[in-house]
Amino acid sequence: MSSKTSGGCVERVEGTEVGVETVTKSGAVVLLDGGMGQELIRRSGCTPTPLWSTQVMLDQPEMVRDLHLDFIRAGARVITLNTYTATPQRLELAGAGDSIERVHAAATQAARDAIALSGEAGIKVAGCLPPLVATYRPDVAPDYVVSLASYRTLVALQAPHVDVLLCEAMSSCNEARAAATAALESELPVWVALTVKDDQPSTLRSGEPLAEAITLLESLGVSAILLNCSAPEAIGGSVSTLLASTLPTGAYANGFTSVAALQPGGTVSELKARQDLGPEQYATLALGWIKAGISIVGGCCEVGPAHIACLAERLKAAGYSLESSLAK
Repeated sequence: MSSKTSGGCVERVEGTEVGVETVTKSGAVVLLDGGMGQELIRRSGCTPTPLWSTQVMLDQPEMVRDLHLDFIRAGARVITLNTYTATPQRLELAGAGDSIERVHAAATQAARDAIALSGEAGIKVAGCLPPLVATYRPDVAPDYVVSLASYRTLVALQAPHVDVLLCEAMSSCNEARAAATAALESELPVWVALTVKDDQPSTLRSGEPLAEAITLLESLGVSAILLNCSAPEAIGGSVSTLLASTLPTGAYANGFTSVAALQPGGTVSELKARQDLGPEQYATLALGWIKAGISIVGGCCEVGPAHIACLAERLKAAGYSLESSLAK
């Protein structure tokens, strides 16, 4: 086998050392960005709070812009608004409910400024419809009626400024249905990312079968179904179920050792980053998902610009083109 190093990523030229066969089929892959919150914490040196990624949007929007720019330069063709914690529920709990419009406006501006600075053509912006109260905890999510109203609020703030609406880290069918229903009312493309149990692949955090959620989302008419904010191994174990969908599929994993310690109102400082998931290792795993048949890939928490740059290099070396939208 021969190899070469570029930007800290070893590009495999031939052979099967990376754990998947050499990819020879050319095709298009939609390359997303990576996780924002963890990287912003590292760059700021600040102690995280439950609304850290929202507060930095108001206090240091240039830091968010620059991180978006780094992801674009790494190869991402789709960047996501930095509004993950800017939901009506989270802001109200923090006594900052009146800031929701300012946060979303600043996030939109940061993303658009990064694209302008990059000089890249064709970069798309994804809106962010996250869990309304807490990640991984469908048991504390509002009921469907309240959730739908809240997601409609977020869609109204984001839809005029984005190219696609991305429902992220949906832990239950109820949560996914509310977010997707509100998003589809915008008439924009809607991608829904589900999160699965790290120790029980093909099972949502709620305990519902992944296959059940896929059937639901297909019936609603979303444009793509993804897996996110789960361990890469859990995603790998769920890919065959995901690929049973008739829709385009995708995946972007996190890099935590475990998410068990995170409780509603807590911060990511309670979680630990894996030491065995550097750019090369993550790219190897993601290439396996792509080889299996998914068409959208990126990174979640603890996956930074270096990971996306390595993944972009490996994709290009394997004959893929990097795109910002799904083929018609």
